[in-house]
Amino acid sequence: MRHNKAINHLSRKSGHRKALLANMAVSLIEHKRIITTVAKAKALKMYVEPLITKSKEDTTHSRRMVFSYLKNKEAVKELFGTISPKIASRPGGYTRVLKTGFRHGDGADMALIELVDFNETALAAAPKKEAKKSSTRRSRSRKGAATPAAEAPEAVEAAAAPVAEPAEAPAAETPAEEKKAE
Repeated sequence: MRHNKAINHLSRKSGHRKALLANMAVSLIEHKRIITTVAKAKALKMYVEPLITKSKEDTTHSRRMVFSYLKNKEAVKELFGTISPKIASRPGGYTRVLKTGFRHGDGADMALIELVDFNETALAAAPKKEAKKSSTRRSRSRKGAATPAAEAPEAVEAAAAPVAEPAEAPAAETPAEEKKAE
């Protein structure tokens, strides 16, 4: 049984596990996304999110604390210089784990882990979805009751629109017909 087992040991001794997670965290910070197994991705998420939270406060102490985990100067510089300003307003949830299928060799469940604010394709698609969405979602029970009320103004506009268009249409057609006749 696994009562009160907080972390996944990943079938490694503690020193090997710490080195593995530190190296994966450095790779994630440098490349913004990596592909690994689902178990390692979930363990990495628990490992790297507190480090990203510490990077919000750019002090010598927080830099030293993060360096004690990562042991890579370039990764610490990237974390505090590039990543920290982008995630400053985000309260948490800095990483995203997306399952990608199974590895061909051994059938291991694979996942892509990425930093949320650095996914260009998702960021490019997000404004389009927000701009496209114009109405609010309603449940079916409300939709049935709201439909006659919502259609009533459209029916009035539809009835008023055909009356206005024929009055303007002959005026627009007569100069065109006169030009053809000349």
